[in-house]
Amino acid sequence: MWHAWIPRELTFLDAHVPTLFVAFLLAAVVVWQLDQWLAAWAIYERLWYPALFRVALFFGLFSLFGLMVY
Repeated sequence: MWHAWIPRELTFLDAHVPTLFVAFLLAAVVVWQLDQWLAAWAIYERLWYPALFRVALFFGLFSLFGLMVY
C-alpha cells in the first residue's frame, strides 16, 4: 500500500494536526489557483451556476486528497 507511509497526524509547532487539515489547506490552494485560471479563460461565463461549481470543485478535490490519506 502506497498510502501507508502517510501519517494520520502531523506535528506542527508542538501541536498534533490531523492530516486532513493539511489536505483541506492543499485543496483550498489548488482550487484558488484553478479559480484564477478558469476566470482568466472565461470558463465561468459558460457555467450555469459558477459558485456551485466552485464548491463542488473544492469538495471533489478535498475528497480526493482525503482518500489519499486514508
